[in-house]
Parts: sequence; structure tokens; C-alpha cells
Amino acid sequence: MKIRFALPALAAVAALALAGCTNTDGAEGGANSIGPSGLVESVTVDEAAAALLPADIAESGKLVMGSDGDYFPNEFKSEDGKTLTGWGIELAEAVSAKLGLTPEWEVLDFDSIIPRIEEGVVNMGASSFTDNLKRQESVDFVNYYNAGTLWAAKTGANIDPDDACGLTVAVQQGTVQERTELPERSAKCEAAGKDPIEILPFDGQAAATNAVVNDQADAFSADSPVTIGAVIELGGVLEAQGEAFASEPYGFAVQKGSAMTQAVQAAVQSLMDDGTYLKILEHWGAEGGAITEATVNAGTSSGEEE
Repeated sequence: MKIRFALPALAAVAALALAGCTNTDGAEGGANSIGPSGLVESVTVDEAAAALLPADIAESGKLVMGSDGDYFPNEFKSEDGKTLTGWGIELAEAVSAKLGLTPEWEVLDFDSIIPRIEEGVVNMGASSFTDNLKRQESVDFVNYYNAGTLWAAKTGANIDPDDACGLTVAVQQGTVQERTELPERSAKCEAAGKDPIEILPFDGQAAATNAVVNDQADAFSADSPVTIGAVIELGGVLEAQGEAFASEPYGFAVQKGSAMTQAVQAAVQSLMDDGTYLKILEHWGAEGGAITEATVNAGTSSGEEE
């Protein structure tokens, strides 16, 4: 699926300098980008959705949410490194507002978010989770977006993802690209008697992008809105390779079998119905993956690592 993004709008505000992107001091993120839409402040409580909340969460008055904060422009840290922002963050906070709760964020490693939800420490995961059957064994997903996978490489590289045997491809650890897409591609290379793909995983997407900029990797593979964001940020240094493929639903992750599933689903649908959802996506130029119905566990891919 080819996903359309409002590139001129994002290009006008994306301001990550190349020097900032290629830092090696261990700092995460560092993107200067478009600011919040301001729409969350205008969200009114949906009483019907709030009534579906588990009693303990309703009584606490807060929604504890987990994100890795390193997936521009979906979820990332603001310039000061202290605040989470991005369209995924705004949507999650709008869900919290619909439920009459105060958002409380925990910045966690991507792989640790679902276990924290299972433990009951985090109420909802908002970190561009691709909803698949493997993850559905651990949590439920309320689907809010469709995203494909899209590769990027240095401008002029002309890399074909379908003919990448022997190349080094960077990726964020724990994503479907690292666990499913690239291993499957590499296995096909070996089955054809060709060199495998060298999969180069990193803790965050910024580091995976850096690897391509710094010639450690030939390309990176990521969710399509993230790849588009990186291409725009770096202003001609990178370009997308081919078109987005393998469209999958994103989902807010909640404890499996919990009443949170119905509450979050009702809140997301309310945001869709009153127009706030689409306005947030349009503000960030990400409306190309918008959906009109908040579904539950709509992902059908296996999500298996092997």
C-alpha cells in the first residue's frame, strides 16, 4: 500500500540538523519538530466511554501510559528531552482526556512495554505497536491507524528491498521489521544461494537512522510514517526506497481481557466521530493511514520471529 503524507507541511517545520542526528554522545532523540496541535486541551469527556473503565483506574484519576519515545514523528522527545510529543502521543493523550483521566507517561525500552502492561504497572502502551497474532497472546490492541513498512537509504543509492541480499540493513530492535520482515528476507536470500542480509539492530530508531547516515548500514527499514519523517528531517540526505508495503494496523496495547479494551475502543471511536482524531493526524501530516473505525485485535499476521 502506498501511503500519502502531507510532505510540504512537515518539511516546513521539521528542523533536525544533520549534526544533531549523527551525534554519538548517547543522547536519544534530539529532534526539533512540529509542535503539538493544541487539540487535546479541547477534548471533552465521553461519559459512556469513561463508564467502561475498570474501577481501580477510574478511581486513580490517571492513565499510566508507556512509550519508548524514539520513533519520530509518531512518538519522540521534545527538544529539551523532557517531554514526549508526536502524533501518537497526542492521540494517546486525547484518549486519556476522553476517559476523564490525567495522562502519566513512562518512557521505557520498547520490548519492556508489553511486559509492564501484563504486570498491571502500565495501563496502556502507545508506542506504534503493530498489532499481530503473536503480541495478541499477551495483550489486546485497540486499532487506530494503518501503516506499511518503508525502506530508506542515502540519496542516490537506489536499493531494492526485494533484492537486498548481502546488504547491511539497520532496524530498531523489537519491531516487526527486525523480528519478522528482515529475517524472512534474509532466509530467502540464503535459500537462493545468495549472501544473507546483515541485520543491524539498535535500541532506538534515531540510532538506526544514524547508521545509514554514517555509512554503517546500506539502508534502514521502519514503519512508513517514521521513514517519511526521517527523509524530511534530513533534507535530501536520505530518500525512500520503493513504496510502502505490508500494511498492518497500529494498536494501543492494554491488558488482555481487561475492561480497558472496551473503554479505550470507545474513546478512540469518539475521537474519530467528533473529528479530533483526523485533525491531529492532519496537523502532523500523517492522515494517509487514517481509519474510520476503532477495531480490536484486527492484526492477522503471525508476528513470529522465525
